[in-house]
Amino acid sequence: QVQLVESGGGLVQAGGSLRLSCSASGRTFSSRAMGWFRQAPGKEREFVARICWNLGSTYYVDSVKGRFTISRDNAKNTVYLQMNSLKPEDTAVYSCASTLTIYNCGSSDYTDRERYAYWGQGTQVTVSS
Repeated sequence: QVQLVESGGGLVQAGGSLRLSCSASGRTFSSRAMGWFRQAPGKEREFVARICWNLGSTYYVDSVKGRFTISRDNAKNTVYLQMNSLKPEDTAVYSCASTLTIYNCGSSDYTDRERYAYWGQGTQVTVSS
């Protein structure tokens, strides 16, 4: 079992920045994808970004390209989401997630939430206008 704990959410003014962190513990997998998803009230959970853990390759939803950056620290077993130029429409609960062992991360976007087996509790991000 893998445990994921997010932190770094909060209230920020439009145009501001936040950095989310997701610390992994337990039995992690070296060959995996880790992603960030978000869910606004009344909406389905939406893919935001993912990173292939061993390769470091990244993929983003179009709405955050150029503003958000996903990264990981192998030594700390932590994934980050740096969010700049925040907009009110970015307001949501942000959750990190991890797949089981995979071997094709570089050939797939991994935007489908059904591919992720482990989830954190989520952290609230609120962007005011």
